Amino acid sequence: MSQSVSIRPSDGSIDWSAALARLDKLLRIRTTPIGMKMFETVEAMEAVAKIRRPKDIHTADQIVSMASRLNWTVGITGDDLVGSQCQAVLGLGAQDEEWFSGRHMTGVWFETEEDAATHQAAMDIVPIGTYQAMAVSPLATGRLDPPDICLIYATPGQMILLINGLQWAGYKKLEWGCVGESSCADSWGRALATGEPSLSIPCFAERRYGGVPDDEMLMALRPGHLMQALDGLEALSRNGLRYPIPPYGIQSDARAGLGASYG
Repeated sequence: MSQSVSIRPSDGSIDWSAALARLDKLLRIRTTPIGMKMFETVEAMEAVAKIRRPKDIHTADQIVSMASRLNWTVGITGDDLVGSQCQAVLGLGAQDEEWFSGRHMTGVWFETEEDAATHQAAMDIVPIGTYQAMAVSPLATGRLDPPDICLIYATPGQMILLINGLQWAGYKKLEWGCVGESSCADSWGRALATGEPSLSIPCFAERRYGGVPDDEMLMALRPGHLMQALDGLEALSRNGLRYPIPPYGIQSDARAGLGASYG
């Protein structure tokens, strides 16, 4: 397949049953971890085992949540999506002058057309022209072999430990942005476009249409990065740094606890 999007994985075969058992043991994730994969042709997407095709028009948030909340394997094209914002993030359409102008968001999400256009330009999006379709599926099914990215919904407490796991070996500072509305550009848009682990605070649309609970954040990352995070989480767990994080007590003498965790 074409390498136009920089994150086409070369992470090798993964035993998803074993990997997800590790994730569950380490973080007790309550929402189904899923994969997302881009396809150059509709036929390739429709060849995925037990793929479902929408009969109605949806947001991308709804499609993602059909996998993460209902455990479905779902495939779409740009025509299945309700509007230009969803199409553009996935590189399935709409990346034209009208879309970049932000006029459709002016006066609703942003005060001026200039504000809206600045927002559109700030979004991380998959370049248009390479892919015709996308599919999502629970990682446990192994139907996207391999997925381009994994999507992990987690509480802030779970998420910071996942980040700590990523940073255990080969440390680097992880930096993200927040475009506000259309924050799918901060998660799957950025991860697909750059190949980097990408954290987001799900936006109004993700929560209203995708049913994302108030207390969940979203990490999108390559399969290899997820395996790296699991290795790091296991190392942290051996050091007593594990989930759930037990409150120490705001009036307790902190020296004993700090001595165990920080030396």
